[in-house]
Amino acid sequence: MFEIDQIDVVVDITGSPEAGAYIAFNSINNGKHIVTLNVEADTTIGPLLKKSADNAGVVYTVSAGDEPAALKELYDFASVLNLEVIAAGKGKNNPLDKTANPTTLKAYSKSKGTSPRMMTSFVDGTKSMVEMACFSNATGMIPDCRGMHGPKVNVCDLTKIFSLKKDGGILDKKGVVDFAIGDVAPGVFLIYTSAQQIIRDELKYLLFGDGPNYLLYRPYHLTSIEAPMSIAQAYFYGEPTIIPSNGLVSEVVTAVKRDLKCGEVLDGIGGYTVYGLIELYDTARKEGLLPIGLSESCTLKCDIKKDKILKYSDVNLVEDSMILRLRKLQDNLVI
Repeated sequence: MFEIDQIDVVVDITGSPEAGAYIAFNSINNGKHIVTLNVEADTTIGPLLKKSADNAGVVYTVSAGDEPAALKELYDFASVLNLEVIAAGKGKNNPLDKTANPTTLKAYSKSKGTSPRMMTSFVDGTKSMVEMACFSNATGMIPDCRGMHGPKVNVCDLTKIFSLKKDGGILDKKGVVDFAIGDVAPGVFLIYTSAQQIIRDELKYLLFGDGPNYLLYRPYHLTSIEAPMSIAQAYFYGEPTIIPSNGLVSEVVTAVKRDLKCGEVLDGIGGYTVYGLIELYDTARKEGLLPIGLSESCTLKCDIKKDKILKYSDVNLVEDSMILRLRKLQDNLVI
């Protein structure tokens, strides 16, 4: 497929880090634009893919329709108006259960028309972690804490909850990424403020509230329905929708769902053994933490207790994996 001249744009919807590495690498090397809904691969090797695409004169981009791109619309709007962004996040429309697996979710996933592995990545929180890491790498915003807060909160209370602790909220700092469980889903939100009194007066007049924090809210994301916009933008204008412009700001590290024994093989995202947690990339690198995008088919070198964060030193990596080879290349480059 990559060698067919009539194909200009390749779209990756697999959600598999290894498949994403193969698809993007071959697309770029054969002069094809790559539009991806595979944020799992993007948060692992996105900076390298972007650099490779730039060098090849093609576009690498995460697709419109997923929460990172929908949220980037709000972020760009706030940024161009010089509004101060306090927090940005997505809604999660199911309770967080870090122990969820394809067996416990078999009936639920069937009722929703999706695969048990995909549904598992939603329910155990990994998908939210990956999506917000994608947005973090595009904007430079960071998680307030490992795994984010993820409070249960409805839209009407977002500005109250996502404010600094000194103001009665949950945040230690401004400029953070997070998620909310409640009626925010399937939308995305951005909390902002302004030091300019004239703007705050205008926002009050326009019924945005008394401040000091205000809400931008997009109550939907249309997933693959919006993907044609990114395809057209890449082909006609040579422009991406959302890319890891800041390199890796955040990493999604690997935690274990249950006590695991030495010699067990990890089954990756959406499986029975691991789930992901967002962390600052610098922290993850310093502590040698294993990215979840590299976890599938790794073998444990030792017993691991439930909820422990895995390090590279805890596993035997899959050395013939394409995503591992590309990640090693990325780690050795200044991007």
